[in-house]
Amino acid sequence: MLRDAAPASEGGEAEGMTDRGVLSMAGIWDFAMTVDLDDVRGLLERQVACNAAVADEGLAGDWGADIGSVMLGAYGDDVKVRACACAAAASDARMSGCELPVVINSGSGNQGITVSVPLIVYARELGSSDEQLYRALVLSNLVAIHQKTGIGRLSAFCGAVCAGAAAGAGIAYLDGGGYKEACHAVVNALSIVAGMVCDGAKPSCAGKIAFSVNAGILGYVMYRDGQQFYGGDGIVKKGVENTIDSIARLGRDGMRATNDEIIRIMLGS
Repeated sequence: MLRDAAPASEGGEAEGMTDRGVLSMAGIWDFAMTVDLDDVRGLLERQVACNAAVADEGLAGDWGADIGSVMLGAYGDDVKVRACACAAAASDARMSGCELPVVINSGSGNQGITVSVPLIVYARELGSSDEQLYRALVLSNLVAIHQKTGIGRLSAFCGAVCAGAAAGAGIAYLDGGGYKEACHAVVNALSIVAGMVCDGAKPSCAGKIAFSVNAGILGYVMYRDGQQFYGGDGIVKKGVENTIDSIARLGRDGMRATNDEIIRIMLGS
C-alpha cells in the first residue's frame, strides 16, 4: 500500500505495493471499512508518528518558504487552514533538507505527507478514534495509489493533485460522510486542480500541496452542501472511475510534451 519511513529524498516506485490493477473506488471503500486493523496498524502508526513529526518540525523551524507558517499567519487557525498549512510545512521541511523520516505513498514523500497529515489534523479536531483515523488513512492512501496507477511512474502531472483529492476522501469519511461523499470529493477536487504540473522536488511543492489539500477539502464540502461538478464539465466524466480515467489519460498521454518542455526550461535551453 505504501512504504515505511524513508530518508528525505524523493524515491522511485514503492516496492511491495499491493496489486494496483484490481483497485477501484468501490473496492477501496469496502476494504477500508472492513480491513482488520491489526494487519495494518503498525504501518499506519508509523505514518502518523513520522509524518506528524515532520509537520511539527516544518512549523517550528525555518524551512523553505515557510508556507505553513505564512498560511496560519495570514488565514487564521481554522481546521481547514491547519490541514493545508501542516501538510505544506511538512513538505517545506522535507524539500529543504530535514532528515526526519517520512512514510511515503506511490514512491513520494510529499504524496505520503499529503494523504496523511491533513487527516491527522482533522482527526484531532473532530475527536476521531484511532480506528476512524486508521480507516481514513487506508482510504486516502489507496485512493491516491488508484489515481496514480493509470498515470504511470513518470509524468508532468503533479502527484500532489491526486494525493490532495485522496485526502479529501479521507476527510469526508472522518466528517461522517459515506462512499458517495468520498467519490464526489475526489471528482470535484480533480476538476479544480487537474492542470498543476510537476517541475521537480523543491520548496514550491509545499504551496502546491496546500492548494491540492484545499481542493480536496473543498471537493468534499461542495458535495456536502449540495453542489458538485457534473459529467461534461471539462474533463469530468459521469462516474468517479471515468473521471479518474480522464485524469490518467491527461497525465500519461497529454503531458508527454509538457514534460519535455519543462526539462528544456529547467536546463535553460
